[in-house]
Amino acid sequence: MSMPVSRVVRSKEKARANYDRLSRWYDIIAGSTEKKYRDIGLQKLAARPGERILEIGFGTGHCMLALAQAVGETGNVSGIDLSEGMLTIARERLRQAGLLDRVDLRVGDAAALPFAAGEFDGVFMSFTLELFDSPEIPIVLDQCYRVLRPGGRLSVVSMVKKAGTAVKIYEWFHEKMPVAVDCRPIYAQTDLTTAGFNIQDVAALSMWGLPVEIILAQKGKSP
Repeated sequence: MSMPVSRVVRSKEKARANYDRLSRWYDIIAGSTEKKYRDIGLQKLAARPGERILEIGFGTGHCMLALAQAVGETGNVSGIDLSEGMLTIARERLRQAGLLDRVDLRVGDAAALPFAAGEFDGVFMSFTLELFDSPEIPIVLDQCYRVLRPGGRLSVVSMVKKAGTAVKIYEWFHEKMPVAVDCRPIYAQTDLTTAGFNIQDVAALSMWGLPVEIILAQKGKSP
């Protein structure tokens, strides 16, 4: 029997306020720690010139910048994030790089993506899926499935639920500080498979002793 996944009990309003506060300092707090894993996830997605890519939870915009460079002048990158503060930082990063003309940044909720069915060639999420409470994870993945074209790719970087001391300690902090430590390890591969995605590739790594998986999945050729 699988160990139960911890629940996310903070409201989205509290999450939004917290990330708005953190936005100016997020790169100092977590940027360098997460970079290695983000970069591998981007490599697995392998965005190409002319493609349309969506990033969910773009944060301060590092991956949006890399994706905008990858899709080139003929491509387009959309991003959605819960935090207006994060959007402000990301927009300035892209403006300084001269890439604002090929991106579409929005504040919103991935449980109700404001995009058309089959609009994207790829979707990218890094340390984002585990921010959603357990009942919402299938909703978010259904939305990803909907907005991807047949054969479209989904790259997910996620903390993974496995037995171990580091996970137990992290989950204790998550329980005691549900706003500050609002993500938690999940069963990402199982969630993706249940949503109808085909797992193409998985890299298993560790971050401060916490298991991390970087998963490339594909939408079936037909819905």
